[in-house]
Amino acid sequence: MQTDTPLRLRLAARGFDAVTLLVLPALFVLIALFVYPFAYGLWLSFRPKAGGLFGNYARFFSDPFLYDTIGTTLLIALPTTVLNLLIAVPVAFRVRLMRRQRLLTTILVLPITLGTVLVAEGLLNYLGPQGWLNRSLLALGLISSPVRLIHNYWGVVLSLVITGFPFTFLLTLSYVTGIDPALEQAAATLGARAAARFRHVFLPLLVPGLAIAFCLSFVQAYSVFPSAVLLGAPAGPTRVISIAAYQAAFEEYDYSLASAIAMIMGAVQLLVVAIVLSIRGLFYRGPAAGAKG
Repeated sequence: MQTDTPLRLRLAARGFDAVTLLVLPALFVLIALFVYPFAYGLWLSFRPKAGGLFGNYARFFSDPFLYDTIGTTLLIALPTTVLNLLIAVPVAFRVRLMRRQRLLTTILVLPITLGTVLVAEGLLNYLGPQGWLNRSLLALGLISSPVRLIHNYWGVVLSLVITGFPFTFLLTLSYVTGIDPALEQAAATLGARAAARFRHVFLPLLVPGLAIAFCLSFVQAYSVFPSAVLLGAPAGPTRVISIAAYQAAFEEYDYSLASAIAMIMGAVQLLVVAIVLSIRGLFYRGPAAGAKG
């Protein structure tokens, strides 16, 4: 009887297989969570309160208070991403040789579990004018007045380094540990020093992975919002593009302009990612991936 036939066989008879049953829900989630919001935001950006079809974009690029946020955000996101990578690479090479790799990795990723807001709150308590750092420096007589480390550019950068480094480190560590140790041993056998082994063996194999890590870390840093508000000067040197979108949406109640700013934000991120991936193509791209096994 048909009711005794397994569900899998009945679905297979109607043209459904296991792959289809897995792909269809994933495709639905992709459309519901990513494609539809993007399409709706893009459509909304072309419906300004005043002006023609491109009224919101014309307003953005004609107002220095708005378009300057692109450069401000880049000046925060790019150095932070580069700094995280420069720190993550040597730390990853060191950690890969340790026995208690899991324990150290867990300790390093604790800022991710705390979240941006809690990290910012901690920095306010530790680095503020009445924080323990300034109190210690004043007590030791090293400074005569508190050092300003928050509510400026450096406060935002420091927060992004603390919260973004674990993510960059985990990505870098996965690429570093994926390189076959035999390649380094062979280079050492031929007399190559540590610097030469890194430059000629590791770096060409790491560049594709580092490019991906840079892109993901940059996108995360470019969308900075809580740190710029809590630790920066949101009306001055750290008025990033996400703050401009927030003000347009929730202070001016102009959701169309906010959507246009979000589209511009995404376009800038896409441009930087495209440049980084194109530069990656200038390095070694051969059949050997260099992975273990």
